[in-house]
Amino acid sequence: MSTSPAHEEVLADVRGGAFALAYRMLGSVAEAEDVVQEALLRLHGALESGEDVRSPRAYAATVTTRLAIDQLRSARRTREQYVGDWLPEPLLTDGGADPAEAAELADSLSVAFLVLLEQLSPRQRAALLLHDVFGYGYDEVAAIIGSTAAAARQLASRARRHVDEGRPRFDASRERRDELAHRFFAAAREGDMQGLEALLAEDVVLQGDGGGKVPALARALQGRARVARTIAAWGRHGARIGASLTAAEVNGQPGAVLRDVGGEILGAMTVEVAGGAVTGIRSVVNPEKLGHLRGR
Repeated sequence: MSTSPAHEEVLADVRGGAFALAYRMLGSVAEAEDVVQEALLRLHGALESGEDVRSPRAYAATVTTRLAIDQLRSARRTREQYVGDWLPEPLLTDGGADPAEAAELADSLSVAFLVLLEQLSPRQRAALLLHDVFGYGYDEVAAIIGSTAAAARQLASRARRHVDEGRPRFDASRERRDELAHRFFAAAREGDMQGLEALLAEDVVLQGDGGGKVPALARALQGRARVARTIAAWGRHGARIGASLTAAEVNGQPGAVLRDVGGEILGAMTVEVAGGAVTGIRSVVNPEKLGHLRGR
């Protein structure tokens, strides 16, 4: 599309925020990029036609949100029929190229938070994200989602209560989280079950997402011994096939990327740390959710 330099600069300025919103709404990099592309096309058309776009950011947020809500509604049945646990597509956030650097780092980017959002209705999700994460007032939220300010406030309030009940507890010190994650992944690589048990909380939860495409957990596992045994077995198997597990920041949290002997990405894992122990581990190995990581 032909774009004037000034309009090109506007589109570049709003793209990052639109992607950050779309990814949190959808939990999918590919779907978020599609939504953002359509939103920017519409903004471009409005600018080029001389429409009075007083706030390109609000315009992009409105189109992005409405497209994401439509996408969530159409994807609901697909996700209900998903094989095993559904987890969001992992996003590497350790300073790499777009789209990772497009999303602002915050706990609202964590896999645990995105999983909680998945349990909300599309409009609840939008109201909560727009107000609590992106700082829009309720009048603005109402205009974006097509409701009254009172209704937008109620949607966000209900969503907030649900999220607060399940919100993961993170250690205040990022250094402490990184140190525990480093020890966890070292033990995982070595298949060290005792070392893993020493790092895991008693009620630790392990989730895996293979989407029915590759072998993965059929359902979440809970409990220190079961999870340690499973992770240790994964580590020993990885060593046998020459796979490597390298530290990475995934969705703003301590994580790692699993690669085969040729360097191809096989999976991404995140860990949640609270109270001096690993409380949650989430592993995505569905190849359809890893395509955007190729070349990283």
